[in-house]
Amino acid sequence: MGQRHHRGRRAYNGFAEWLHFGQRRVIADNDPIEREKAMKFNSLLTNCVIFHNTLDLADVVRQLQAEGWKIDPEDLAEVSPYLTEHIMRFGGYSTHELAITPEAYEPRLDIDFARLRDAA
Repeated sequence: MGQRHHRGRRAYNGFAEWLHFGQRRVIADNDPIEREKAMKFNSLLTNCVIFHNTLDLADVVRQLQAEGWKIDPEDLAEVSPYLTEHIMRFGGYSTHELAITPEAYEPRLDIDFARLRDAA
């Protein structure tokens, strides 16, 4: 595995640790099934927040492009989805929005990433 992969894994693990709720990452239950569930729930939460951050970043990129900014793929390669500043881990949460159907997800950005693939 390359150095980039190891850095990415460390960043993911640090982000997952930051998101973990309670007990300083200690799983108090000694039941292996409960421990596995806690780890899987944390992984699910981590991936959901990364996906949400990525959607937000893509929206910002599209907005900047609409305003006439030229977005360089090398700059985007340096942007991390492991953002925490906007997350209120222990804040109040509303669930009334759970029934609202979100807009369709647009996976493409109008950016040519071929240079980054060729350099890898």
